[in-house]
Amino acid sequence: MNDMWWALPLTIVVFLLARKIADKIKLAIVNPLLITVAVIVALLVMLHMPYARYFQGNAFLNALVQPAVVALALPLYEQLPHIRRNWKSVIGACFVGSVAAMVSGTAIALWMGATPDIAATVLTKSVTMPVAIAVSEPLGGIPAISAVSVFVAGMSGGILGYMIFNLLRIRFRAARGLAMGAASHAIGTARAVESNAQEGAFSSLAMVLCAIITSLLAPFIFPPLLQFLG
Repeated sequence: MNDMWWALPLTIVVFLLARKIADKIKLAIVNPLLITVAVIVALLVMLHMPYARYFQGNAFLNALVQPAVVALALPLYEQLPHIRRNWKSVIGACFVGSVAAMVSGTAIALWMGATPDIAATVLTKSVTMPVAIAVSEPLGGIPAISAVSVFVAGMSGGILGYMIFNLLRIRFRAARGLAMGAASHAIGTARAVESNAQEGAFSSLAMVLCAIITSLLAPFIFPPLLQFLG
């Protein structure tokens, strides 16, 4: 019997409490996911509990991730006429967003003196975690750091994305959704879904398209960047 039977209820309770805190304080920095991660990490460190055991205890919750991603197809289907009318703009925005994310992350890392393996790790920071690890590892990236960089990029977008939209007076919902999905993958998409159904649909579309574009272009973009900036 799994000795981490309490891991799943702990995760759910902490997240629900984090949601209540976020609803009361209503500040972008008070993100439920960020609070949950901070509390769980602190507990695991204090209890000297290996993450692998905690992860095993949450196997059921982790198994729900795939159906949750599939469920994003419904808002996409509802926005299909809008997507068809603007498919060129959607693909163009995702292409530019993917290239900009790869080039900016790698360039900043190299300018700051990062080694090639760290630069390869940062290259895929703006796509969902499984894709980021699968793409960066053949380029010499470090999977564990790839996961951290993806989380940081996602949380940054989830916290700051809508503040930036409001500051720049970006009101077009499709544009807001595409930006969130292109820059902040699943975490940004979750934030977009909470904000508006149309924004969530376009964010999920951008998340998928950017993952595909990054997978195809990363092997061709990274070597020239490394040679030019390294």
